[in-house]
Amino acid sequence: MNATSSSRDYPAGGCAAYRTEDARWAAVMQRDPNADGQFVFAVVTTGIFCLPSCRARHPQRQNVRFFADAAAAQAAGFRPCKRCNPGGVDRQQRHARVIAGACERLSHSEQPIPVATLAAQCALSPSHFQRLFKQYTGLTPHGWYRAQRANRLRLALQQGETVTGAIYQAGFGSASNYYQQADAALGMTARQYQRQGEALIIEYAFGRATLATVLVATTGRGVCAIFPGADEAKLYQQLAAQFPRGTLVAAAPDSALITGLDEILAFMDNRRPAFPLPLDIQGTAFQCQVWQALQAIPPGKTASYQQIAAKIGHPRAVRAVAGACAANRLALVIPCHRVVRTTGALSGYRWGQALKRQLLDREARDCGRTGSAVSEKSAAGGSASKGITADSGCPGEKHHG
Repeated sequence: MNATSSSRDYPAGGCAAYRTEDARWAAVMQRDPNADGQFVFAVVTTGIFCLPSCRARHPQRQNVRFFADAAAAQAAGFRPCKRCNPGGVDRQQRHARVIAGACERLSHSEQPIPVATLAAQCALSPSHFQRLFKQYTGLTPHGWYRAQRANRLRLALQQGETVTGAIYQAGFGSASNYYQQADAALGMTARQYQRQGEALIIEYAFGRATLATVLVATTGRGVCAIFPGADEAKLYQQLAAQFPRGTLVAAAPDSALITGLDEILAFMDNRRPAFPLPLDIQGTAFQCQVWQALQAIPPGKTASYQQIAAKIGHPRAVRAVAGACAANRLALVIPCHRVVRTTGALSGYRWGQALKRQLLDREARDCGRTGSAVSEKSAAGGSASKGITADSGCPGEKHHG
């Protein structure tokens, strides 16, 4: 096993940026994660070969040989590095394992871990790590940490822990740190959450859209429910069931809800591109991921539950995705009516399958198409509705539409 220091070209086949030995050595010195999978390098003094991004101490240049892949290095008598495992799982599996490890470290940390620190622990550059993390979790590392902390707080309160105890168990560090972020964590104060919305004042009003009567309800933070239907009494019962210990009050004539009701109905009828009022969305981190993915389906297109699960990085969580759709309180703003079965057939809809069909057919007509709006692909374009924002109360990322 002799070292080589030439700058000869390698045959075409890999990325053009790494076809010369000089370019490959530069990638090794920079621990370039983008070079992983393009080649491996071996050290003749140790008999070990590594990925370009390996965090082990750099060898001397004269002791390095380059190979196209792990099989070629092993055929030359080198053994794989135990640190970067160049001959093990493929790149996608390795990335998934790396991000899972980062999530594990975040979940056990009492304080947010800087992206640079997490990236270094994963042998990735900060920008590459950030892209991978969002690809696999749907959130930034800081957003994921906040979501997990909010979930811990919610669980502690549900189990009967005192507010102060729950705050510290969740990892807020201090009461003042929690109260600065109370709304973002739970969508209400911890005491209100502990009492299941007992102190909430919820204003509501009815309006008539083209396809249905609509009940719209607001808290002090924004619109918390939009229920379409045919019977006002039944819609009111649905609202009362969602907020069993809240106080429901008919909106006053001069309230923001009544003032904005015509614009809300215009949105419901596809006559307005963006929702006109702030939103108060309360959901788990997973539900918020699903709802954000739903908002990325443009009018006139649909996606299956399996496609949504894959899009948010949880391909096996099809039932959980269906549950998140069923938990949606904001009809059309979060367009769960655009989710169908894998076959393209209509699935259930909280406000009735007939209304779901009418909504899809109307969107198909408005988009210049005929017949059903069912599409075989999950589109990634922008939704006509406003995105899940920092005002929403979801515990994870701050999403802006």
